[in-house]
Amino acid sequence: MGMIKGALQKPITILVIVAGLFFFGINAVRTIKIDIFPDLNLPVIYVSHPYGGFTPDQMEAYFGKQYVNLLLFVSGVKSIETKNIQGLTLIKVTFYEGTNMAQAAAEVTSYTNRAQAAFPQGSQPPFILRFDASTLPVGQLVLSSPTRSNNELLDYALVYVRSSFTSIPGLVAPAPFGGNQRSVVIKVDPGLLRSHNLTPDQIVAALRDNNQNTPAGNVRIGDYNYLAPTNTTIKKVSDFGDIPLYKNGIQTVFLHDVATVEDGADITQGYALINGKRSVYLPITKSATASTWDVVQNLKKALPRFQALLPDDVKLSFVFDQSIYVINAVKSLAEEGAIGAVLTGLMVLLFLGDRRGALIVILTIPTCIISAIFFLSLFHQTINIMTLSGLSLAIGILVDESTVTIENIHQHFDMGKPKALAIWDACKEIAFPKLLILFCILAVFAPAFTMTGIPGALFLPLALAIGFSMIISYFLAQTFVPIMANWIMVNKHEDHSHKDGFALEDEGEPWEQKEKAMKRALEHTGNEVTRFDKFRDSFMRLMDRMLPNRKILVTVYVIGAFGLAFLLFNIIGRDVLPKVNSGTFQVRLRAPDGTRLERTEVIAVKAQHILGEIVGKNHIAITSTMVGSHPASFSTNPIYLFMAGPQEAVMQISLTEDYKVKNLDDLKERFRNAIHKELPGVKLSFEPIELTDKILSQGSPTPIEIALSGKNKKLNQEYAFKILDKLKSIDYLRDAQIGQSFKYPSIDITIDRQRAAQLGVGVGDISRTLIASTSSSRYTEKNVWLDQKVGLSYQVQVQIPEFQMASLNDIKEIPVLSNQSRPVLSDVADVKTGLTNGENDDIGAIPTLSVTANLNNKDLGTATNDVQKAINSLGKLPRGLTVELRGMSQTLTDTLDSLQSGLIVAILVIFLMLAANFQSFKMSFVVLSTVPAVLFGSLFLVKITGATLNLQSYMGMIMSVGVSISNAVLLITNAEELRRHNGDALKSAREAVALRLRPILMTSLAMIVGMIPMASGLGEGGDQTSPLGRAVIGGLIASTFAALLILPLVFAWVQGNTTTQSVSLDPEDKESKFYVPLHHHE
Repeated sequence: MGMIKGALQKPITILVIVAGLFFFGINAVRTIKIDIFPDLNLPVIYVSHPYGGFTPDQMEAYFGKQYVNLLLFVSGVKSIETKNIQGLTLIKVTFYEGTNMAQAAAEVTSYTNRAQAAFPQGSQPPFILRFDASTLPVGQLVLSSPTRSNNELLDYALVYVRSSFTSIPGLVAPAPFGGNQRSVVIKVDPGLLRSHNLTPDQIVAALRDNNQNTPAGNVRIGDYNYLAPTNTTIKKVSDFGDIPLYKNGIQTVFLHDVATVEDGADITQGYALINGKRSVYLPITKSATASTWDVVQNLKKALPRFQALLPDDVKLSFVFDQSIYVINAVKSLAEEGAIGAVLTGLMVLLFLGDRRGALIVILTIPTCIISAIFFLSLFHQTINIMTLSGLSLAIGILVDESTVTIENIHQHFDMGKPKALAIWDACKEIAFPKLLILFCILAVFAPAFTMTGIPGALFLPLALAIGFSMIISYFLAQTFVPIMANWIMVNKHEDHSHKDGFALEDEGEPWEQKEKAMKRALEHTGNEVTRFDKFRDSFMRLMDRMLPNRKILVTVYVIGAFGLAFLLFNIIGRDVLPKVNSGTFQVRLRAPDGTRLERTEVIAVKAQHILGEIVGKNHIAITSTMVGSHPASFSTNPIYLFMAGPQEAVMQISLTEDYKVKNLDDLKERFRNAIHKELPGVKLSFEPIELTDKILSQGSPTPIEIALSGKNKKLNQEYAFKILDKLKSIDYLRDAQIGQSFKYPSIDITIDRQRAAQLGVGVGDISRTLIASTSSSRYTEKNVWLDQKVGLSYQVQVQIPEFQMASLNDIKEIPVLSNQSRPVLSDVADVKTGLTNGENDDIGAIPTLSVTANLNNKDLGTATNDVQKAINSLGKLPRGLTVELRGMSQTLTDTLDSLQSGLIVAILVIFLMLAANFQSFKMSFVVLSTVPAVLFGSLFLVKITGATLNLQSYMGMIMSVGVSISNAVLLITNAEELRRHNGDALKSAREAVALRLRPILMTSLAMIVGMIPMASGLGEGGDQTSPLGRAVIGGLIASTFAALLILPLVFAWVQGNTTTQSVSLDPEDKESKFYVPLHHHE
């Protein structure tokens, strides 16, 4: 009340404060960072170690397990997951929440450096990358050309485009996708080698002797200091062909006699296809502290400058822009806020016929939202999907604050009071109940401060957005609203008949004024009978029939509401976030293990044509496909997109806006069936493409991922196939497959060491020759050439053209001894085909396999339960084998558990708070009696509209609980005040509901119509927030009925035999039954 009095005494001060909030809020709107997600602070560090050519088994033994042994010394490590494929070990180190990640990164760097002492010769230091939501790409910068090769495009991307990223604040520069590093490639003809009795290793040795990187010396002659460089480094690529080759110490041939020299690139391991054509793209990522929106906008502005650095036939474009997602959500919030404010004003106008009062309500909503953004910026929050959801949700509750105040002012106007007194009494009357309501709603969201992990990181910004909006709304309702009401509202019922003052018909205590006002309203004394009066009369007749049967009706309500809510809670679907139909999706194609890169490329192009036939080629906006694996020189790329080998291709597809996809799962099913028909033997799996799904899946490629860990690899495989069979029996699961390859084709070369020694051949001779013949010398012999035109150095490598190693016989005929045509490889080794592991995964040091599956028109919660039942049906697992669900399923469980426990804690806190206010535990039960109806209403509307119980709908349900408590507190406060003076609970309940009928209907209907734009899901990003609006609307409808029809019955029953005396134990308190008059002490 002091706040109200202070505002009325110094209105200009309040206007200055409100103007200041609005000004700083507008400034915050302009400067606050716009991002997709809040700072999740995910405690994850990746270690990526390349070593070209090593098999998965070698990478696991030489690198993976060595790293694990030392990383276990790092403080705070929760888990270590390792993936080993040919030429790469990728380690994901997860830490416990609260770990100092700066210290953790330093320790990881220290111990990975120490681990290198045990690595094979030639190993390079690893790449270490801290992972967060900001690490994931927010778009792709594509370089394409009809005339340039991929390798040229990659060189342009590295030299000109990527190096210019430093001019854009916050932009991080990962390596390009889709090409190979420029190299000087010496392609040796094996037939010519044999004719000259040379081996590939001799070519490597000649290259080492004739192209060396040596420093220049200094010669001091006279007054000058001369540099003394030599031409030990070959200057022109063509000059490499003139390197002399020696046999038995005699120069007989030159390099160009047995090989060709090209200014080319390393052996191709993967392609990037944009719209089916080979291209190169740079993934666009940002630093953790940068704004996604600012980075993307600055990049778009810089594109003409980047384009000017490139040849005319190279086109630069930015695709798969993820920042659109959050800016669409901002636009949606603005539209929904505007529509909600206008609809709310119309509701006030409809009920009260007061255009000026409606204007006051409309003004408070944007003021609260803008001011809340100012406080969010002060607490280092960003505008993201969670704060936007919180602000969207707050719009509904903001309606309640001002609307209740305006309606109560009209009630006091109806009593004939002067305008100033009516406004003062009206605001003073509801000041404390509204403060209690504010605390109750804040208590609903208080558990956000105790949540941990991803749920806590997501929920806290949402809770802060709602909390700031509510606090500002309460402040405005107690200050700004009464001031504006005094200035612009008109009291049509004010009595001006007395010159010396006013004549108040309802003089007396406030409760007496309410009784008289209610009596006059019900009897329509001196008032024109309105439609609302007729409605109230009908409602009161219904209430008169219900009150005598209150015990039966309340019992039926409690059992029915709890029972239906419990039933709905168990049958409704569950997801972490609502499904978003953005018209984009990602699919991974897996040809049979070991399929050549060129064949996989054909499969990927064919898959794109199949999709074009389904949706129409003109409806595909863009496709971006990565075929094959990443080169070892770009070993950070697998962190952004993991590729297990040449048999895999990952397609990202964006459909045009005019192609309306009602159900993306149905489109995926059609595409899936067409792939199985047209490309038999090719497996596919749809993967998350939205940043929200990628982050929440925590690295899992599909919604369902089952990890099997055990030291016995054969047993792991056996049980993986058993689980796979179980998953295939669940009709809505799709793309069920084992993620790892353990039947990868190989050519096993078994050296006969005794035979080789007899022929004078060493194992080192054989291995070096084989590497140069089947791969390239870049992995065993570092040799660098300087391109003086651009001032950059490039690798020089020796290799045999791939097409000349096309059969077992070609391999068997490789010469292995210098200057002799025999022996060849088959003379000293057994060469035959076999099978090996294509990927070795570990958790810690324990081998792991994963079984994955997608969902088709089914929620994740149901699928998680069914999959867990399938796992349990296998019976007791063998000793040492563990099976667990990971990824999105684990996130779902953690999120819903946190929300459920948080809701229970919030209701308990509210119960205790209400008990402290009313000094009665029974009154707390009365107020909370509307909660079962809220739960039922929210779940029911979510269910029948096809939505699921997720983070958004849960927030709507929690907010509905807060609103129901708001209505209940105001009604019960009036009823209890009346009961304490007239001693009749039945009469008090009847009069209180008649008194609060209009404001409850007003606020509820205003909030419902205010939430309709959000619930419709028609705006930009509407799929993401529509469940929130639907949960609020369902809860409000049910809570309105419960507050008006059930709450009076509960009050009349519970308080029927309750004494009107205070529970005070103070003997000097006149309301206490222990009161002792003062003269008794004397």
